[in-house]
Amino acid sequence: MALIVQKYGGTSVGTVDRIQAVAEKVAGFHKRGDQVVVVVSAMSGETNRLIELAKGVSDNPSPREMDVLVSTGEQVTIALLSMALQKQGINARSYTGSQIPLRTDSVHSKARIEEIDDKKVRADLNGGSVVVVAGFQGVDAGGNITTLGRGGSDTTAVALAAALQADECQIYTDVDGVYTTDPRVVDNARRLDSITFEEMLEMASQGSKVLQIRSVEFAGKYNVPLRVLSSFQDGPGTLITVDDEVDMEKPVISGIAFTRDEAKIIVRGAPDTPGIAYKILGPVSAENIEVDMIVQNVGKDGAADFTFTVHRNDFARAQEALRKASEELGNPEIIGDDKIAKVSLVGVGMRSHAGVASKMFETLANEGVNIEMISTSEIKVSVVIAEKYLELAVRALHSAFELDQPSS
Repeated sequence: MALIVQKYGGTSVGTVDRIQAVAEKVAGFHKRGDQVVVVVSAMSGETNRLIELAKGVSDNPSPREMDVLVSTGEQVTIALLSMALQKQGINARSYTGSQIPLRTDSVHSKARIEEIDDKKVRADLNGGSVVVVAGFQGVDAGGNITTLGRGGSDTTAVALAAALQADECQIYTDVDGVYTTDPRVVDNARRLDSITFEEMLEMASQGSKVLQIRSVEFAGKYNVPLRVLSSFQDGPGTLITVDDEVDMEKPVISGIAFTRDEAKIIVRGAPDTPGIAYKILGPVSAENIEVDMIVQNVGKDGAADFTFTVHRNDFARAQEALRKASEELGNPEIIGDDKIAKVSLVGVGMRSHAGVASKMFETLANEGVNIEMISTSEIKVSVVIAEKYLELAVRALHSAFELDQPSS
């Protein structure tokens, strides 16, 4: 008998038929003797519908009331799934985040989990029930409903698995695992049998949409075995695990992540003086804009060129923040480009293999792809290129590093 936490996303519970299919899958685990906690998202499209309702009422709704509103989507799903399980003769009990309770801080729409009281859930499991939990939500010390941000159901599932010391946390999605890259871009992208927490965290942060970044961080911190599976077809999925459980002979590169959501800003001719990086990035940070890659070059006559990237949605605000600070920066030239993309090679094998970056650069050069910026870490090499070359670059790198070949 195992204790398993399963999470089903919005697509997996998007219709009544799909909710019944999930109930059948969960029932299979329960009947073989496993204790099962199921975390669900709102039905596909429901959160967006609720947000649109709010916009119809107010241009600037209260964050507290928005959390009250959008948390109702998961409440519908937990009730329907519990009913479907009960129809199959299985005792099932639903819980909202506040009923568990799952305690968070008081930052509405981006709350962080502080503690989970697992007494009720354990009592139900020991009594033979399946526990169905609303993902994405919790409650603060004042009893206010909070939400964890988009994709927060993944984090709920991993946090519950950690609190319950579950044998495995299974994330069911519309894909059957983690792939070497997006199969929509590379036809022969290969599903990985396993990947390390480090690699998955890099893949998620560099553009892979399979798992929410915070959920991977949580799983790695508390060593929760995490498996990505398909809701719609059987298979082993991809196991995300600790480094020392992975074959030492695994490939140098595990996967290629990419994002089209990048924009680049160049501050040209700023004074090359102590503190100039802060003077440039301070106004951007004050607008709550996250900066990704940074390159600073010293030019002529005591001037410097400073280049950084931001999310494309923040492009205009970042430029405006710099224009307002232009006089303090010495009135440099501010240049923007929102037609760029970032491509990243990820793999723990880089630690023991030299030449990954040079092979990447050579491959892109052979395809006529110019590299505009470079960033590296111990297990990642990222480059910024023109967006029009993105798919060409990903396919060329996937082939050059033989990611279509089965790992030995």
